[in-house]
Amino acid sequence: MARDYRVVVIPGDGIGPEVTDATLAVLAAVQDHDNIALRFETHRAGAAHYHDTGRAMDDATLAACRDADGVLKGPVGDPAVRAPDGIEAGTLGGVLRPGLDAYANIRPIRLYPGVSSALRDVAADGIDYVIVRENTEGLYASRGKGAVTPEGVTDFMTMSRAGIDRVVRKAFALAASRATARVTCVDKANVLRGFALFREIFDACAAQHPDIAADHLYADAAAAALVERPGTFDVLVTENFVGDILSDLGAATVGGLGMCPSGNIGDDAAYFEPIHGSALGLAGHDSANPLATILSAAMLLDWLDEPAAATRIRSAVERTLARGAITLAPNGTTPQGTQAAAQAVIAAL
Repeated sequence: MARDYRVVVIPGDGIGPEVTDATLAVLAAVQDHDNIALRFETHRAGAAHYHDTGRAMDDATLAACRDADGVLKGPVGDPAVRAPDGIEAGTLGGVLRPGLDAYANIRPIRLYPGVSSALRDVAADGIDYVIVRENTEGLYASRGKGAVTPEGVTDFMTMSRAGIDRVVRKAFALAASRATARVTCVDKANVLRGFALFREIFDACAAQHPDIAADHLYADAAAAALVERPGTFDVLVTENFVGDILSDLGAATVGGLGMCPSGNIGDDAAYFEPIHGSALGLAGHDSANPLATILSAAMLLDWLDEPAAATRIRSAVERTLARGAITLAPNGTTPQGTQAAAQAVIAAL
């Protein structure tokens, strides 16, 4: 009997449906080989849905995400779709992350063979690290809640002991599964009390894991170090806003946002998505790089406890890039086309 899983699919906006369709084709090929039955259930959400309904996501869709075994989400958003307070209205992070209590945003940054990088010469040991970003607190917890007056705006940063502790423990658990087994705490403990608490809890957790190396960097120093010596990092754990910035910096060193997957993971639910946006200008041109979404699907398979299938996808992506079957243009698109890139990965499987 095939192992059966219910997966909610949110195609998203812009290039979202294109890269999602490409990824579903790869997953179909994998499940045929690995005796997995993935039952896909498509739901509409995002900027276009907000434009039509006044809500980025319906309650029924959120409930389906909670009940599913996993969620695969395409990029969403449209800068032209705004809420009455002026912020972009079609994004889903503020809905799905708290709604699923997906408190850990796991963002692998890896330079694959055959991919150009300005840092390839300085990264003799390669680039292969993971940013673990706290996903439900930090500065982004102020989304839609800051104090607004005619004279200015105050946004607040929330850091709780429980929230920090669980994401730090997630980072140490991840590091324990990796060869280097090292965690770097990235903070601004020299300036802000919330980050001082983050470091305090990190140090307490590090003391409980003497077999895992632990160190600290201030966020600005970390930004420099990720350029100067990216090959020395393994797992980095940090606050929401800082993690968002550093992961985009990392993406620029490994071929762009189109190479970077992510998982938003809680204790009981999770969803997986590329870290890039909806790239509305590329929609309909069959040029978007689908690999970030395909690699996000591999993370979904890990979540479903199907590590062999996940490894087959990553290996297929690596072989495809190494032999030049998929190449990247300077703007991050793939000249072969979105669907052709997916077929190249399927052939490598």
